[in-house]
Amino acid sequence: MENTNNAAAVNTNRLFYASCFALITTAFSFSLRAGVLPQLADTFGLSAGQLGVINSMWFFGFPISMIIGGLVYHTVGPKRIMQFAFFAHTLGILMTIFAGGYWTLIFSTLFIGLGNGCTEAACNPMIADSATGKKMNTLMNRFHMWFPGGIVLGSLISTGLNAANIPWQISIWIIMVPTIIYAYLFFGQTFPKPRVQEAKTLTGNLKGMAQPIFIFIAVCMALTAITEFVPGQWVRLILDKSGANAMLILALMTGVMAVGRYFGGEFVHRFDQTGVLLGSAILATLGMFLLSTQTGVMVYVAAAIFGMGICYFWPNMIGFVAEKIPKSGALGMSIIGAVGMFMTANMQPIFGGWIDNARARALDLGLTGDALELAAGQETLKTMILFPGTLIVLFTILYFWVKNRKIATPAEAQAAEPVTEM
Repeated sequence: MENTNNAAAVNTNRLFYASCFALITTAFSFSLRAGVLPQLADTFGLSAGQLGVINSMWFFGFPISMIIGGLVYHTVGPKRIMQFAFFAHTLGILMTIFAGGYWTLIFSTLFIGLGNGCTEAACNPMIADSATGKKMNTLMNRFHMWFPGGIVLGSLISTGLNAANIPWQISIWIIMVPTIIYAYLFFGQTFPKPRVQEAKTLTGNLKGMAQPIFIFIAVCMALTAITEFVPGQWVRLILDKSGANAMLILALMTGVMAVGRYFGGEFVHRFDQTGVLLGSAILATLGMFLLSTQTGVMVYVAAAIFGMGICYFWPNMIGFVAEKIPKSGALGMSIIGAVGMFMTANMQPIFGGWIDNARARALDLGLTGDALELAAGQETLKTMILFPGTLIVLFTILYFWVKNRKIATPAEAQAAEPVTEM
């Protein structure tokens, strides 16, 4: 990977690999925690609604630190942002392992979410400033490949530990492994400066965001994030009785996402972000419909289709802002990501409530045991189809909007200037 800014001062390869391990930490905190939700419910006597509130802290912490990180990126610097990420991750992991109950789990999950948001706030701008055009899209997709890639690994680890009846605390300890690795790789490094100089100022960022296209993308981001993140965090509770292994479903879904993101740069180069996003919404809607209606082996097929649908959402929403609204800078990318995570956080207790209500309706119909859990999970997923279905309409509008409207690229916004160390 070449460094387009300052090859003598910035080790772009090491920064990229460190970013990937930081995102693996985020992925482990998602998948390994999802794998222990039933144990947490049993250990602390928690309802699905209470688990939803705990899960929401992961997604609330994310946007808080993303917004703050975006605001201070060019003053405090990405190094300090990632130092705080390491502190927050470590504290959250330890508090989870030694949790005494509901409130400890809430705060521990919040700290982990803060660490995850810092990762996005620091790493997305660094990658966007390391390359342009097709290369930037390739790197952005390959960076975000490690979220589903980490979930695959975390899901398989979780499956093995659960099968062996290993205490749930061991699953949480494993999250520390990539945390320590990224801290080591970031140690002593410098980061590239912004290519678009107006993106360095808050005034320039706000002007960049004060456009209808940015607001529209923010609305779309809310729906894409809910579609991508909510079902995965609840996979054991909604699909465990579907005749397929829930954690293997998650592993398959995210495995497809990882492979798709690795080759994502070529798709974006050929179809533009708008075409890729529209196709993704169609596949996500189909996949979620199948997940809500199928059982047995067909659930794995549905998971693969759904994985193909959601795999390009996050990196290409961030990439769209970086490439087509460049003056919004690091703050613009952070705000877009924060919107997605904030809305996902709000959906967690709502989704948990949907499960509780679906169970109640299934009980009224005389269902019990596995049949009750299957019916509740499928009914909840049917309600979720509204989100990717709406995205089909919105991304169709976006496709023709961008096709018929000139949007400046970073190169057109301002030629790259010589950059000094941060």
